[in-house]
Order: sequence, then C-alpha cells, then structure tokens
Amino acid sequence: MLGANTQKNLRKYIGVIKDSTSVGLVKVNSDYKNLDIAVVKATSHFKVLPKEKHVRTIFDAIRIGQKQTDVLYCIQALARRLAKTHNWVVALKTLIVIHRALREVESTLSEELINYGRHTSKMLNLIHFRDESSQDAWEYSTWIRSYALFLEERLECFHVLNYDIELAPSNTRFLDITVLLEHLSALQQLLFRLLECKPQAVTMDNFMIQHALKMISGECLNIFNAIYNGTINLTEKFFELQLHTAVRSLDIYKKATDQMEKLSEFYELCIRIGTATGENFVKIEQPLMMLENMETHVKNAAASAMQNGPILIMDQQISSSREVEGEEFGSNDFWQSHPIQKSVSLDSLTSEDSPCSKESNILIS
Repeated sequence: MLGANTQKNLRKYIGVIKDSTSVGLVKVNSDYKNLDIAVVKATSHFKVLPKEKHVRTIFDAIRIGQKQTDVLYCIQALARRLAKTHNWVVALKTLIVIHRALREVESTLSEELINYGRHTSKMLNLIHFRDESSQDAWEYSTWIRSYALFLEERLECFHVLNYDIELAPSNTRFLDITVLLEHLSALQQLLFRLLECKPQAVTMDNFMIQHALKMISGECLNIFNAIYNGTINLTEKFFELQLHTAVRSLDIYKKATDQMEKLSEFYELCIRIGTATGENFVKIEQPLMMLENMETHVKNAAASAMQNGPILIMDQQISSSREVEGEEFGSNDFWQSHPIQKSVSLDSLTSEDSPCSKESNILIS
C-alpha cells in the first residue's frame, strides 16, 4: 500500500504529465496555439499563482477590439479546463484568471460569459466539484465552490444593473423605487455570495485562496457602497409607498441591516489574515427607531387596507421580528464592541455628507 508522501508525489507527477500532454496536443492540433498553451500553463497543477505572461496572453485575446470568435474561443478553453479537472489547484487558478479578467480588462467578457451560459451549461457552476485527494483538498474544494458561486452571481448582478459595480459608480442613490428594489435585491444577493466566501480553518492559511480573497475583499466596499446609498434612497421614499411595495422594501431594509454586521465580521477577518486593510472601511449603524417606524407604518397600512377588503400579507413580513433568512439580527452592542472603526447613524446623514458620497464612491474612514 502506498504511503501518504508517495501518493502525494504520484498525484503531482500525474498532474505534470497531464499539463505536458495538453501542451503537446495544442502544438499539434490548435489553430489558437499560443492562447491554448497560455490557458494550460496559467492553470497548471503547480501550486503557484498563474504566471503573469500567460495571464496577459489570455487577456490580450479578450480585449475590446478582438474578434468575437476569439473571445468565445478563450471562454471555451477556460470552460473546458474547469469542466474536466478534479484538481483544486487547476480549478482555483482558472477562477482567479476569470476573476482578474472581469476586474482588469476592458472587454465584453461579462456579456459573453452570460451569453455562453444561456446556450450551454453555466461554466462557473461547480456545485459538484470535489477534490478528494486529501482532507485539505476537500476543504479547499468547499471554498472553491463558494468562490465560483460568487463569480456567477457577479455576472447576474451585472446583467441586472447593466454595469460592472467595480468599473462604474453606482446610481442607486437616484433610482426610482421599482428599479431601486430590483437593483438592491441583486446587490444583496451578490453580497450574500461574497460573505459565503469567508474562509474557514485550513483555507485561511492557503496563499492561493488568500490571493483570491484579496480581490473579493476589495470588491465588498463598492458593493456595500451601492447598497448603502440605495438604502438611503429607499428610506426617503418608504412612507409614500403602496403597501405591497412597502412590505418588500422593509424586507430589503432588514436584510441590509443584517448584512452590515456580517460584512463587518468578514472584513475584520480579512484584515487579521492580511487580505484587506481597514483604511477605507467604516461601520454604519442602522437606527433602530427608523426600523420601528417602518414596521409600524406597514402594520398601520395593512390594517387600513383590511378595512377596505381582505389582503394577503405574510405575517413574518410585517412583524416586528428582526430576522432575515432564518437568522437573528445582531444587537447594537456589536457596533459598540468594535471601537477601532467609526459608527455612523443614518439619522445623522444627508445625501451631501454620506460616507459613501458620489465624489469618493468609497466608504471613507
């Protein structure tokens, strides 16, 4: 029976052979030889980050001005790499390349990935991905699945908002209520997927996961920025809304409060493990009085509507229970127990002095 070290070395050699074989086949058969070689080498089985020269070759194939067929071929090459591998290193490096491309390259990649997913299975759907070669590999696989879901949700959010939250300033502060609720729902779902990337146990110490986490934590500020400005917009419109819209708005407001706490915990963890800095992060306390006033308004509106005829509203949507997605909200003590960073009340802010002002478009300290 092979020992653990022997099995580990054997898997390593098999991975190297697979990469070499893939490169050899590319040199013989591919019309996109340089691109195919770059994809294989950027996402190799070696436990190192993708080499920059190979990443740049991939980026050059998808920049604005390139033929759509070239962009599509690049997507297909990356999709094949993800679909065929059972190795956590290959899967993670492929996701890192895709994430970097979405962040760094002026291209139509987001639209092309969305269109590709409509006509084939979604390439970022890794819910069945497992690397069972070791206990650590199993743990890494769990995090990789969460990372892929975040990237998939990033594309969905782009589709709803019609702009990339990382590349353009958000406009949630000025939207009408119908579009605002749609955008806030998409942004909150994106933030939910981001928070699911919170590393656990062994994943916190993996330098490749830490590299991906730096990109993720860098995006949470802009996502939260958009949600925060949208929440201000929502509260200004709330007391003039029809009942069914007010109920939905209240649910979004509660969810925003819950996510503020979870985002704070996530970001502080990222600071501790060195994948984020606290320079641009400010905690914001949602005023309890505002929530109570909103809940009272919905209850009164529901009671008034009942006098004019029966309506159907789920009790939990208009109750005073502070629960979202089955989890209780944290108390205000949470914010007071972390004195390192500021706490700002929405009651004390106007659109001009918002910590997420249009000019800065970041959460300022």
